Amino acid sequence: MAVNSRPLPTLPVLDDPAAEQVLASGLLPELAYAFGGPFHFLLPDAFDTNLRAMQDTLAAAEVDGFVYFAKKANKAAVFVERAAAGGAGVDVASVAEFREALGHGVRGEHLVVTGPAKDPALLHLAVQHGALVAVDALDELDALATAALTGRVRPARILLRVLPPAQPHSRFGLSQTELATALDRCVQAGDAVRMEGFSFHLSGYALQPRADLAAHLVDLCLKARVQGLEASRISIGGGLPISYSDADSWHTFLAEQNSGHYHAGKTFHTGDFYPYHSPVAGAAALAALLATRPEGHEQPLAALLKDAGVTLLLEPGRALLHQAGASVFRIRGVKDRDGYQILTVDGTSLSLSEQWFNSEYLPDPILLPQDPAGPAGTFPASVGAATCLESDMLTWRKIPLHSQPRTGDLLVYPNTAGYQMDSNESPFHDLALPPKVVIDQTDRPRPRWRLDRHFT
Repeated sequence: MAVNSRPLPTLPVLDDPAAEQVLASGLLPELAYAFGGPFHFLLPDAFDTNLRAMQDTLAAAEVDGFVYFAKKANKAAVFVERAAAGGAGVDVASVAEFREALGHGVRGEHLVVTGPAKDPALLHLAVQHGALVAVDALDELDALATAALTGRVRPARILLRVLPPAQPHSRFGLSQTELATALDRCVQAGDAVRMEGFSFHLSGYALQPRADLAAHLVDLCLKARVQGLEASRISIGGGLPISYSDADSWHTFLAEQNSGHYHAGKTFHTGDFYPYHSPVAGAAALAALLATRPEGHEQPLAALLKDAGVTLLLEPGRALLHQAGASVFRIRGVKDRDGYQILTVDGTSLSLSEQWFNSEYLPDPILLPQDPAGPAGTFPASVGAATCLESDMLTWRKIPLHSQPRTGDLLVYPNTAGYQMDSNESPFHDLALPPKVVIDQTDRPRPRWRLDRHFT
């Protein structure tokens, strides 16, 4: 049903030649037929490109740094394999993630263990394999020291995680008093603990607060060295934004969208949306961060790091996964509503995780019709899931599709590798989890594929 009323807001994604090649190849309908349900396809070459760009940015700024891939952003084994091959580490927070990373070629000393209240088995693995641990509490520090003394293999390598002054209610990090106690215990622990520096967990994507807190950690390193501690590294976590869309499209969308553009009059607060456009993104955001002058300092962050002899550690997830994959659903049913349609697909919003954070995954999905010669026009449609939950909507927004959607057509959600694919996945209704397909586009007229080798 074509609708000729005022145009609905759209949010087109940036050009992605690799994904466009896959869409044009005819491979996706074949895979949808083979799997009989939704699936994700992965483009690991994009991961390689993003990783090299970050490493090149560190080198250009003459900053000694090391990149850890935040594994929580995507479970696929191929990204761990590419991190190991590209000279990066992996950020893990569970025993299973630790073992997965080791099993796919990451050396123990290239793992960093984060997360709150870590399992004792995870701490034991970290000490045995020489992984770096971001210590979040005093009892955790004591447990690591005990594990190191018991094993007598190597010292526990640690960073002390600092509670951000600007986010005093964060559940992550040590308060000022706890930090002072932790430093004393590190000195008392002697060879059992190797205190390599500090880290923080900071919400949001603003660069200035991240630069300010990084500079504070550099100062802490200098003070800790006076106590005889190594203190030569700081970790600033992730939080590097990426851009899904261009500036004009994003700002126009925010200005125009209202509850009438969503199924059932759903209302979203624009502040709850991920910033789908950023003036600087990915490696460019890292360059801008290094060029930022922290408050109270005359030099940019890069100069502070170099002068202090401090290594910068990064734990990006989404920024390494930009344009590294997409999610594919088959339309199972089409239902007319007042001026738009509701499409029901063969998967759930648990495989499009933004919907479960009181938000919406806004980049426009792409319709792949079985009949490309079908009716053209503007066909508004929202997208529901194959479950019995009223709230299980992949897209509340009425998407202005450019051809008539029909049962059997495919909907491709672009650029979903970063957190969207599986951070909330669940076999609800005993539905199978969507498989991940690794696409190989190297010097071939048509892409090849294989299943990802994630341990199950």
